[in-house]
Amino acid sequence: MITQRCHLFLTTLFTFGVLLNGGAVPPTADYELKPTNSYFIKFNPIKAPAPGPLLLKTGDRLAIIGDSITEQKIYSRIIETYLTVCVPELKITARQFGWSGETAEGFLRRMTNDCLRFNPTVATLCYGMNDHRYRPFDVKNGDWYVANYSAVVSSLQNAGARVVLGSPGCVGKVPGWTKSSAYTRDELNVNLCVLRDLDITIANNANARFADIFWTMFKAGYEGENRYATTNESYMISGKDGVHPGLAGHLVMAYCFLRALGLDGDLGTLTVDLGAQTATATAGHQVESFQHNELIVTSRKYPFCAGGEINSDNSLRSGTTLVPFFEELSRFRIVVKNAAAPQYQIIWGQTTNTYTTAQLASGVNLAADFVANPFCDAFRKMDDAVAAKQAYETKQIKQVFHSKEAKANMDKAVADTEAERSPLAAAIANAMGPVRHSIAIRPVQ
Repeated sequence: MITQRCHLFLTTLFTFGVLLNGGAVPPTADYELKPTNSYFIKFNPIKAPAPGPLLLKTGDRLAIIGDSITEQKIYSRIIETYLTVCVPELKITARQFGWSGETAEGFLRRMTNDCLRFNPTVATLCYGMNDHRYRPFDVKNGDWYVANYSAVVSSLQNAGARVVLGSPGCVGKVPGWTKSSAYTRDELNVNLCVLRDLDITIANNANARFADIFWTMFKAGYEGENRYATTNESYMISGKDGVHPGLAGHLVMAYCFLRALGLDGDLGTLTVDLGAQTATATAGHQVESFQHNELIVTSRKYPFCAGGEINSDNSLRSGTTLVPFFEELSRFRIVVKNAAAPQYQIIWGQTTNTYTTAQLASGVNLAADFVANPFCDAFRKMDDAVAAKQAYETKQIKQVFHSKEAKANMDKAVADTEAERSPLAAAIANAMGPVRHSIAIRPVQ
């Protein structure tokens, strides 16, 4: 039934010329707002569903599934690190299952052996890049994609997992490995956009969540090019090869998945009353003292730390300027009441920023404004631990689970690799320690 419905929708898209020529569209369709610039004229993506409430439950086991972009282990690492340090109360564990060159059909063939044996309770999916075959859209290929991606979703749900279905991303250029100059970048992106629209239908029919990676990255890439590209250096959200993003693009991808999971980004608020000389903190943070306008806090949950050059497509920080990452996913705020001076300096770690009394009264997002902050070292250690574990997961799945030895004795292969993986997973838990930090509030004279 799902495949039949998607085929009808796909045929409607094709018949009306939606996306393919920027022309007529079905009269009942609801579309995303888009910039008026000619860059977007060929694209009329249907409106994506809203993220919805929190999908995660305490103790969930998350499977992060996809092709070579997932196997890069960057957006997957951002997601796992975020869940570990920003919402530690949820106690989420994760595994990544990226496989270079894979399609939805490819994962469908290996999912029982590689993934379902670990009983995931939540899964994120990211296919479509290889499925679009680096050529213009055609209905037959669309039907093949829908059938396989729908089957992947159904299989995961039947195994008890809640699913976030991610669309493919976009391409920044026709990749060199296609060895073809027959198609343009726009033709490939139009195809990917059609697959994105089909993904919405698959997700809606399966009652799954949808992560709108294509349209979010496409808009972010255009914005990044306009802000940061120079005559000597390009800015490519999809990576220098046109397909595999750098850190900025992966930050955008992680943003899409985390929002689709329903995370609200409220990571804590510190409230200071300068008149009464008192301070309080929300859950996950404890005020140790507040004297002489200096606040000392112990935190057991971290804001997300995103460093790097703002104008580099290989920078997490740059990615946060192209989507509302801090506004929607990493709000660690300080609110200062009853301030007498017009302006105050907030000194946190080695950084000093100046704010008006009105800004402080409404709240300042420390996570967004202080790139270098007292959480950075602890955050980096955690991220390194996540990276080491995810690197082993690629070896476990791609090398060991598909080896001759595994075919002869799969139970032994699983037991041996899980014994190797176990200390890497434990290192993540051990890296999550409290951070003691101070914030000084000084009037500007």
